[in-house]
Amino acid sequence: MRQISLREFRTRGSKALEAVPQGETILLCGQQGPAYFLVPVLGDVVMEERELRRAMAKASLRESWVHAKASGSDEMNDEEIEHEVKQLRRLRKRRKTR
Repeated sequence: MRQISLREFRTRGSKALEAVPQGETILLCGQQGPAYFLVPVLGDVVMEERELRRAMAKASLRESWVHAKASGSDEMNDEEIEHEVKQLRRLRKRRKTR
C-alpha cells in the first residue's frame, strides 16, 4: 500500500496517483497521521466493496485500541469489563424510565 500526503494529493492530484501501480490501495496521510484510504474500483465491485469495508473496519479497530490504551481499559480483566457493562446498562435503563 502506498502512502501519499494530503498536501501532495491536494496540489498534484492525478499526478500523485500516476506513480501508484494500477489497482493498489492508497493511504492518504496528514500531519496527524493516516486520514483516508483510496481504494480503486476495478472489475468486481462487490469484492472491492468488501475490501473497502475491511479497510474501514481495521482503521476503526486501530482507533479503538488507541482509545482503550489512553483510558487504561486495555488492561481490564473479564470481571472488570463485566462490571463496567452492568453499570452502563443500569444507567441506560434509568435514563429510559425517566
